[in-house]
Amino acid sequence: MTTEQITITAILAGVVALFVWGRPRYDLAALLALLAAAITGLVPPVEVFAGFGHPAVITVIAVLMISHGLRNAGVVDIIAGWLSPLISRPHLHVAGLTAACGFCSAFMNNVGALAIFMPVALETAAKQGRSPSALLMPLSFGAILGGLATMIGTPPNVIIAQYRADSAGQAFAMFDFGPVGGIVAVLGVLYLVLFGWRLIPRARRGQPREDEVFQIRDYMTEARIAEGSAVVDRSIASVPELEELDVLVTALVRGAERRPAPSRRTRLQVGDVLVLRADPTDLQSFIEAAGLELVGDEELSPEHLASDEIALVEAVITAQSSLAGRSARTANLRNRHGLNLLAIARQGARVRTRLDRALMQPGDVLLLQGDAGAMPETLSHLGCLPLMRRGLRLGQERRVITALALFGTALLASGLGLLPAAVALTAAAAGMVLLGLLGPREMYQAVDWPVIVLLGAMIPVGGALQSTGTAALLANGLVDLAGALPIWAILAFVLILTMTLSDVMNNAATAVVMAPIAVGIAHGLGASPDAFLMAVAVGASCAFLTPIGHQCNTLILGPGGYHFSDYWRVGLPLEALIVALAVPLILLFWS
Repeated sequence: MTTEQITITAILAGVVALFVWGRPRYDLAALLALLAAAITGLVPPVEVFAGFGHPAVITVIAVLMISHGLRNAGVVDIIAGWLSPLISRPHLHVAGLTAACGFCSAFMNNVGALAIFMPVALETAAKQGRSPSALLMPLSFGAILGGLATMIGTPPNVIIAQYRADSAGQAFAMFDFGPVGGIVAVLGVLYLVLFGWRLIPRARRGQPREDEVFQIRDYMTEARIAEGSAVVDRSIASVPELEELDVLVTALVRGAERRPAPSRRTRLQVGDVLVLRADPTDLQSFIEAAGLELVGDEELSPEHLASDEIALVEAVITAQSSLAGRSARTANLRNRHGLNLLAIARQGARVRTRLDRALMQPGDVLLLQGDAGAMPETLSHLGCLPLMRRGLRLGQERRVITALALFGTALLASGLGLLPAAVALTAAAAGMVLLGLLGPREMYQAVDWPVIVLLGAMIPVGGALQSTGTAALLANGLVDLAGALPIWAILAFVLILTMTLSDVMNNAATAVVMAPIAVGIAHGLGASPDAFLMAVAVGASCAFLTPIGHQCNTLILGPGGYHFSDYWRVGLPLEALIVALAVPLILLFWS
């Protein structure tokens, strides 16, 4: 091995180790790898940041924007409304949601599709008296599978399509992934509907429904201000024990008037009833210090904590949320964002430690109280996905038709080869902004910028892997190890290796790393590079064994009350099925 090859191998090994470790976050890890490659001269100075203008990166940005525009127009909400007749029977309930989510994720970002259908699943599960855990894992896996069917369904497909353009002169077309990915997706969804959801342990399927996890009486107490109380005629903000003991005034009752989330300037009076959220020990200390009297709380309900102006919302923390790894105190939720954190649920159970000190994690479900008008934008800014009930956006046929026309035209122009996918989809995204389907601020908020940084940084690193001859060297080594194995066995090996990497690191990074190696193996065997690129495309998107392998899997962790082992119970048979299906299909269509 040359010095350059040793260096790029060390850089790749280091960044993969960081991806697996999870620290620092994958976008910063990728940026560190790019800088290391640039400093060591493996990436020419003029190409260091060229990845951020790569067609694959532009395509992913455009798809994320279009996905948000389709959601705003109500396209997916209408599809969700069509599912209502199917929820009476459990298997039809699973089938309808999973198939619809998979179909939508073939044409929009799969996390965006899940974001629409997850609240629908929670609401319909509550109506039918079912646990959401039987629905959410098939829903997540269906969203991931649906992305296999088209070039824009998932970032790995975009990367593989553009890699083929760079290496062979012609990209995979929009629907070239369909013969393999589409069939795998359909049969994978069929497995989830018939068998997969039944493999979730009964203990999880019997978990309380999401609306039962947050029982108001479990963490709220009413206390009356008596004569001689230490807090009489003082504002809420001027009571130091509230901050010291992490006691939160979530509502105030004065006579017949009820005020959810009262202003901190409100002066307290004798006879006021305070609805308090606190740890039992802190609550007792506060009541004794303030001279309050406990009153019954049997009639407390969520309606007591909300009004037309004050919303009570459940939201799940995404992997990219700024709240991940922070407490409510360090995130300054109350003063900076105007939110009261009332409770945290983790894997279906309420966190019972002091909330001001509890470190929040991706997949946690938060019960938040705050300004109803500002809540959607605040949650978006924090990187949280609301799980509140959503009304269907009806009566907007013109917006739906406009959104579908823009998107359909872009797909047609790209599919017929009239325009490159990046250009056609960017034009559709711009059209949505001009026609009011996507606001100027929403346009940027819709983009998952850590993923964009990851792609922009890893593409030049992947190029260095190829330009230094390291990809060919690794590929030849794998070919030598394979010996006289048949093509189908080596293809299966590449597919399984890619799947394994994707279960522990970002799928886009997996595609960037594996694409040049797969092409090198194909050249060493004298086989079709397209077949091996398709194996990478399928494998990079099939992360079903862990909650960290894909954003969709992380999002359902808390609302579904899942354990780590639940993923491989359902996902391992699915991945075995995918290998058994994909290898012969790839050989049939692409060898």
